[in-house]
Amino acid sequence: MIDVPMSVLDLAPVAAGTSAGAALRHTTDLARRAEELGYHRFWVAEHHNMPAIASSAPAVLIAHLAAHTSTIRLGSGGVMLPNHAPLVVAEQFGTLEALHPGRIDLGIGRAPGTDQVTALALRRTMEGLSAEGFPRELADLMGFFSGERPGPIVATPGRGEQPAIWLLGSSGFSAQLAGTLGLPFSFAHHFSAANTEPALALYRNSFRPSRWLERPYAMVAVNAVCAETDERARWLAGPAGLSFLRLRSGRPEPLVSPEEAAAYPYSDLEREFVAQRQVGQALGSPETVRRQLTELLARTEADELMLTALVYDGADRARSFELIAEQVAGGPRPVA
Repeated sequence: MIDVPMSVLDLAPVAAGTSAGAALRHTTDLARRAEELGYHRFWVAEHHNMPAIASSAPAVLIAHLAAHTSTIRLGSGGVMLPNHAPLVVAEQFGTLEALHPGRIDLGIGRAPGTDQVTALALRRTMEGLSAEGFPRELADLMGFFSGERPGPIVATPGRGEQPAIWLLGSSGFSAQLAGTLGLPFSFAHHFSAANTEPALALYRNSFRPSRWLERPYAMVAVNAVCAETDERARWLAGPAGLSFLRLRSGRPEPLVSPEEAAAYPYSDLEREFVAQRQVGQALGSPETVRRQLTELLARTEADELMLTALVYDGADRARSFELIAEQVAGGPRPVA
């Protein structure tokens, strides 16, 4: 059985023919079920200008989820800091922490999570959108929480109401920064499987103990779709592959059904693209997923796993997390 804490990353997928409201209701139901199943945290991701994803406002969605759960940690996986002024993020997550003390995680990403035109529409200035500006913006944000930022501005709520801060990444930049600052780090294995082990090594090698952590704490986010058989799990994963293909082709659309994904006339190049996208994922029956996640843990020595599943039907998505909790993890996992 898997012997590390397990968590959930949800994107509030919008199924074709349905609405964003339906997607958000499914996410709320899934958060409740994840809490019942013993998952440690439930994070939502910030994406914009994507018809298949309704989690564009993490702070708002986290507040809603916190009102409908009672014990599970809730957070952002992540807030894309280049899109926002640090003061706004400090006030939003300071409010969440003040309302739900000890339950809020602020996962922060360096990428905009969208295209540059949309990022500019969000931020309304090019300042702060470059990778070079990220450490400064992060220092500003953390300074608002601690009260150590110079100047007359006080984040209220925010100062004294600091959530648990994580850095997220799919390369070595945030890994090294997280280590240098002594912060927990979450690697996007589901985006960049080839970079997982080098980035985690960089994080651990650069880690310096801090007021937040005495030793490195690494979480690995992985796509995981579990069903009664390997064949059904691969079938349920079909819409996610097609959605990513269309996104990379500049044609983002809501998530189609597994039947539509299976009937799509893939070219050989497109089929290879989708197959490469599935490398490193955990797809299959409980036995297969257990083996895949166990192998991932052996390679990465992760302290925690965060599972995400872009599945068309909300019931199938919930069933996947149920099977993993009950038959792969063997019930609630210990929390470090």
